[in-house]
Amino acid sequence: MVSIRRLCIYGLLIGLLITGYKNVGLDSTEVPFNMFDNQNDAVNNLLNKEGMTVKDRYLPIEGYTRVEYEEGSFAEFLRNQKLKPYGEKVLYYDGRQKPAKGIYDSVFDVDIGNRDLHQCADAIMLLRAEYLYSQGLYDKISFNFVSGFKAEYKKWMNGYRIDVQGNNAEYYKTAEPSNTYENFRKYMDMVFAYSGTLSLEKELISVSIDNMSIGDVFIVGGSPGHAVIVVDMAVNSLGEKIFLLAQSYMPAQQTQLLINPMDDDISPWYSLKGKEKLITPEWTFELDTLKSWY
Repeated sequence: MVSIRRLCIYGLLIGLLITGYKNVGLDSTEVPFNMFDNQNDAVNNLLNKEGMTVKDRYLPIEGYTRVEYEEGSFAEFLRNQKLKPYGEKVLYYDGRQKPAKGIYDSVFDVDIGNRDLHQCADAIMLLRAEYLYSQGLYDKISFNFVSGFKAEYKKWMNGYRIDVQGNNAEYYKTAEPSNTYENFRKYMDMVFAYSGTLSLEKELISVSIDNMSIGDVFIVGGSPGHAVIVVDMAVNSLGEKIFLLAQSYMPAQQTQLLINPMDDDISPWYSLKGKEKLITPEWTFELDTLKSWY
């Protein structure tokens, strides 16, 4: 009787353990990955889970202060980008989730539609165009197609559309003038379809690491190529910089704030002090691939 009773107790304990493991949730959709869980208290203090913008969620590491920029600047626009609630996963264009572990820590609150368009360069072009649109600088919203054709939003908003035949493209008048946000996003979808890292790399201007600013882009043109954008920056008393990076990737997916896979002590912040390359979770960049809009 004692042996049978012990066996029953052991069986009950094993059952509880199995049930417990299921409830703890090895299901990533229930228990969000938190890159800060295994780090020290100093790094944990860099994260404000309740913050809903880049600036409010991520605090600079000790000894650094955020670089000041003018109100209404592209830099301020980027560091005030809205984020999804902490722990949410990046969604692909088809609704599937992208695992977070080892890649990103937060998701930008951006609508990418249901087509495979919003990839790496596209996410960066959208951020730039959204900024210019928010400032009413419509005549500055312009991107080149890979073919070299210049797609201008000011023509699109005046009712012109773009006919693409192979490597040739031309404007034709077909619609009433419109400057609604919906019309702007249709223009951007056209840009996404015919532009990419190959064209954006040629449009941007090379800049040295020493002169890096928020809004600058590490970019390698190609098929595939890749690009990441600097969305925030802080500096110490010696002028040494740390910065945050964001990207989209392939297939089309929501923009995400990257972790630093090479330095857990400051992640998600990056530093290039003593570095010969910029190593991100899904791409490695040479330092001379940094480019600017200006």
